[in-house]
Amino acid sequence: MNYKISVTPREFHFKRPATTSRGAYTSRLSWMVEISDADHPERKGIGECAPLPDLSCDAIKDYGGTLRSICDMIEATGRINLDTLRPYPSMCLGIETALLDMENGGKGIIFDSPFTRGETGIVINGLVWMGSYDEMAERIEEKRQAGFRCIKLKIGAIDFERELQLIRQIRSDFPKESIELRVDANGGFSFEEAPRVLDTLAKYDIHSIEQPIRQRQWRQMAELCRISDVHIALDEELIGVNIPDMKRCLADTIKPSYLVLKPSLHGGFKGCREWIAIARERGIGSWVTSALESNIGLNAVAQFAADVYGADPSMPQGLGTGMLFTDNVDMPLAIKGDRLWRTVGQQ
Repeated sequence: MNYKISVTPREFHFKRPATTSRGAYTSRLSWMVEISDADHPERKGIGECAPLPDLSCDAIKDYGGTLRSICDMIEATGRINLDTLRPYPSMCLGIETALLDMENGGKGIIFDSPFTRGETGIVINGLVWMGSYDEMAERIEEKRQAGFRCIKLKIGAIDFERELQLIRQIRSDFPKESIELRVDANGGFSFEEAPRVLDTLAKYDIHSIEQPIRQRQWRQMAELCRISDVHIALDEELIGVNIPDMKRCLADTIKPSYLVLKPSLHGGFKGCREWIAIARERGIGSWVTSALESNIGLNAVAQFAADVYGADPSMPQGLGTGMLFTDNVDMPLAIKGDRLWRTVGQQ
């Protein structure tokens, strides 16, 4: 194939700071990759490369220059070898997305499914970002009023006892049959304090906790998975684990209940399919989450979720974060109730 590729950086600004235990994002930088067929320039597709500073394994100093060099190599050889992109998961995702978009006519169709055709929506969790107690309480109520049946709380930034008050209040009003509660610590607790946190959370029918301690502590994380009455999901732990044998080793060593898969962090579509296959072989559950991409990335990640789990996944996905920007890319996406819809062809 005679490819022509352009790379354009674009900065997006959050409607309000996106706060985790690692800090707050007020803006984020993405690189838009447009791939076209040089012999038929009307055939083109676009993808988003969106590394997260201090988190992505490919959030390197000269990200734009490295991405441009990779695209130059693709243009020169006429080949896209995804295995060579394993060290660069966010670049892999953007290039995969642009290529599939081009091959499917450049209409934002990455994977054909009832979701992509606008026939059904994907159930998602309502994400409540960290903030003050009052801010988080208000956001929880907003999600509940909007109809979300699964709420995910970011924890680990304010005092845990205050966060526990929010959880206690939710459970006093809504049993687990009405509201599924997930919590995400982003590695915010130490190994020493984590058992107490897990024991406390178990009293409130928590569905799962993501990354209770920082990554690269396999022995400690395995111990927590062994003793915890709350299911543990791995997220940051998967970053940088890009070789299939390493993936199998991690899964066999830690034995988590769930994997939380973010294609821009965990190997693009190809890498996440490997994780899903490895998880299924071991009885480990998984779901897909966006990672602060714009609507370009969200559109691709949502279609991937529908492709790998079916158009109506039984487990809520984490696909609301693309709606966070004041200057987003216009795409036919909308959240209605607790579902993300692709609104193509809808009135």
